[in-house]
Order: sequence, then C-alpha cells, then structure tokens
Amino acid sequence: MSEKQIKQLFAILTPHFDEKNTRLLASALAKVFGRGIKIKISNCGVVSRPTIDKGLVELKQTSVTRDSIRKEGGGRKKIIAKQPELIEVLESLIEPTVKGDPMSPLKWTCKSTRNIADELIRKGYKIGHKTVSRILREIGYSLQANKKDFEKVTHPQRNKQFEYINELTKQFTLKNQPVISVDTKKKELIGQFKNNGREWRPKKNPQKVLMHDFPDKELGKAVPYGIYDIDKNVGWVNIGNDHDTSAFAVESIRKWWHGMGSALYPHATKLLICADSGGSNGYRVKLWKYELQKLSNETGLDITITHLPPGTSKWNKIEHRLFSHITMNWRGKPLIDYETVVNLISSTKTRKGLKVTAQLDKTFYPTGIKVKKSEFESINIERNNFLGELNYSIKPSSQKVVQM
Repeated sequence: MSEKQIKQLFAILTPHFDEKNTRLLASALAKVFGRGIKIKISNCGVVSRPTIDKGLVELKQTSVTRDSIRKEGGGRKKIIAKQPELIEVLESLIEPTVKGDPMSPLKWTCKSTRNIADELIRKGYKIGHKTVSRILREIGYSLQANKKDFEKVTHPQRNKQFEYINELTKQFTLKNQPVISVDTKKKELIGQFKNNGREWRPKKNPQKVLMHDFPDKELGKAVPYGIYDIDKNVGWVNIGNDHDTSAFAVESIRKWWHGMGSALYPHATKLLICADSGGSNGYRVKLWKYELQKLSNETGLDITITHLPPGTSKWNKIEHRLFSHITMNWRGKPLIDYETVVNLISSTKTRKGLKVTAQLDKTFYPTGIKVKKSEFESINIERNNFLGELNYSIKPSSQKVVQM
C-alpha cells in the first residue's frame, strides 16, 4: 500500500471514526502489512508510530473500554498554538531581506527544511524538519524555482520597434515577397552524450550515454543556423561544423534562397530578414552587412533587415515556430553523428503543417575576419528614418558610401 493510498483511506474513514478507532485502524494495518506500513502511516502524518504501538497493545486485549477515548480538543497542542511567534521567526529565515534580519545566517545558505529546523533549534525552539515543512505549507509556502520574468536591458523604443516589424511583415506578405526569421540554434555536442527529454523505451532499458559532457575534438559540435519562412510555415536549417560567423549566417540564407526560397517566390524582388540584435547576425557586425551586400549583388534582391530590440531574442518567430519543435523532436535522443542531426531536423513536423529541410555544411568559416574601410564603404545601405541602426536596407551595389 502506497502513502497516497493510505492518505486516501484515512481521508475517507477519519470523519466517521473517533480517535480510538483511527488508532486501531492504523495499528491493524501495521499488524497486517508489517513494519514498513507503520513508517508510511507515520510519514503521512496520520498517526504517529508511538500511537500505533499503543494501538497494537490494545488489539491484543480481549476487551477494551471506551474510557481511553480522548475528549474533544484533547491531545498535544500544535507547536504554533504554544508559540505563535514561531511563524514570524520562520518567515524571517525564509525571506531575511523582506521580513527579517538582512544578516540572517540563512541568507547565503540553502533554505532546506533541515537547515531551517537547525537554525530554529539554535534559537531555542524544539522542532523537526517535518514540522517545518508542514507549517510552511499551512501558511502558503511551496517549493519554487527561479522564473525568467524580466530583462536586464529594455530598449526605449521596444514596443514601437515590434509594431514596425509587424507592419513591415504585413506589407511584404501582401505583396508576396519573402519574409524570413533567422537565428542560430544552440550548439549541440556530437557524440554519445545525454540529450534532455524522455522517449518511450522498454522498462529499465534507458539509452546509455557518456557520464560526462566533455566535447569530442574529432566529432566537434553542430551549429544549426535556421531560416523560417513566416508566411509559408517552412524551415531551412544549415548545419555547420565550424564557427558561427556572419559569413556562415549569410551563406545559410544563400543556401535557403537557392534551395527553397527562389522556387517559392519566383517573382520576388525583395527579401525581409528579421534577426536578433546580437550574434553573427547582429546589427553592429560589419561583416554581416558586407556579406549581405554580396548576396544582394548575386540575387538582385533588395534586402531589408530589421532587428529585434536588444534583450528580446526570445520573441523571434523562429524560436517558437521552428527551434522549439526541433528540440521536441530529438528529445532523449543522443546526437551521435551529423547524419543523425540532419535526419532528426528534417523529420520535424507539426499538425499545423510545418516542414523542415536540413543539410550539412562542411565549409570552414574562419573567425577574426576584418572588413576593410573601402569594402565597408562600398555597401549600398539605406537606413530607415525610424531606428536606422536596427532597420535598414541593402540593395545591389552602386558603390554608395555608407554614413555611420
């Protein structure tokens, strides 16, 4: 019998039993199921072990009088009834900077119920960690994890920038011009490493993986750069095995255009790219703009770039429309080689019709490339009147000088 079943049993019968009958029921269960059930009953907080032992003695008697039934309101008082100030002291230990001493000894310590109980004992209270847990729950506390809820940097024009991106996306979509959301997914270790999540397998037969996540220098890491078509609900992922550079980012967009985009938009003259404000496609990165100029020259497309405000990358469409589904699709599966990564990404689908194409890019992308002044000045860039650092267009080159 589990602790949950014990709680259910006593929850049903206790309203109809007096204290003696409850004690005898617990003792009878202990006698039938053995010592283990006694511990479970005690852990549930229904009847203590000494009380169960007392009931076992009573069960051996041939006749029992009703004089032993405790009067209503009898029994040991709860500790908070004897010491009502305990709740205030307990809360001061839980939240020292709000309700107590900012120099509390538990300020820099794990606030486990055992540590809290030890500190209360040092303060003169006689209390155990289980009682601490019970009191905390009674006064409205529960175990809580950190919650990501605020951003360190807030752009002063954040909301207006989002409105601008939304309006621009509508304009491009209505004219059947491609709109893509781009970003680099989290780099993944290649090899027999643990991948978070669970999948169905025979009982007690989990997938065996390495104990430690030390990168395999020969296998390296997968660098997935994604392109998500907002209107068509299709994705393209270029999987690199080298560095995440601006050259790699633009090459990924180039591969998407030649492998998918040009077929979906045969009459396109423009391309709208929605990107984060940092990383290989950041708005301050000169190489990003220089490589986009090359792409514009090759395709003849007017490329418009709009960046999400700093600190808002989680709102990028690609994150929750493409990357999240890829993560769900390969959960619990070790990414043992690049072929596995390509196949798992390519097989990602949703009920709303998402389809994904993935390919491996073995090109070497060196870091530390500097864009010369003359090269940068050759970029044909036009900055929007609204937040020109985040919103700009690059057209086929006409040797226009860029004003920075």
